[in-house]
Amino acid sequence: MRLTPEQAAIIRSAAAEVFGSDARVWLFGSRVDDAKRGGDIDLLIECDQPIANPAFSAARMAARVQRGLHGRKVDVLLLAPDLLRLPIHDIARSQGVSL
Repeated sequence: MRLTPEQAAIIRSAAAEVFGSDARVWLFGSRVDDAKRGGDIDLLIECDQPIANPAFSAARMAARVQRGLHGRKVDVLLLAPDLLRLPIHDIARSQGVSL
């Protein structure tokens, strides 16, 4: 995994602020592969409760992480009971790393 412990802590903290302390955070994509270089940070946020305004919440999460990581590009994918589950959600969970 190509994140420092400090970066992982910033991401977990932002997820707790935006989605609550029960939110689960998964890192997936190129940042999981230690052999690769560069790349954005792809995150799956998994919540047990519905998310009232998912687009706004995802943007808020991305903005908080980007500020905390000095402008590093962040993509946020949400999974909640009220949201459509897509194949990308299963890929992120199966290939990702829980933070």
